[in-house]
Amino acid sequence: MWTDAFAQVGSGTPPDPKIALLLQLLQFLPLFIILYLLLIRPQQQQKKKLEAMLKELKKGDRVLTSGGIFGTVIGVDDVKAVLKIADDVKVEFSKSAIVQVLATEAK
Repeated sequence: MWTDAFAQVGSGTPPDPKIALLLQLLQFLPLFIILYLLLIRPQQQQKKKLEAMLKELKKGDRVLTSGGIFGTVIGVDDVKAVLKIADDVKVEFSKSAIVQVLATEAK
C-alpha cells in the first residue's frame, strides 16, 4: 500500500528503507489498540473484580461455585472456604472455585 505511493514519486532516488519499515509497522498499531481495548482490558477488570470479591468473602455469604453448587459460607481461610450445601453437609472448596456471591443470609 505505501510502497505504491513511493513508486509514484517522481524523483529518481529510492525511498529510505527505514521510513518504509516504520510505515509498515504503523499499520499494525490500530490493530494492537483494538485488541487491547476489546480483549485484554476487560479481562483484567473482570479479574480484579473477582479478586476483590474473594478478598471480601465472609461467613454467612451465599455463594455459587464453578461447579454449579450453591452454598453458604460457614468458614473462610486464605486458600479455602467451607460451604454448607445442605442441612448436615459441609464441604471444603478452594476459594478460587467460588465465582459469585449471591446474597448474605439474614440471621
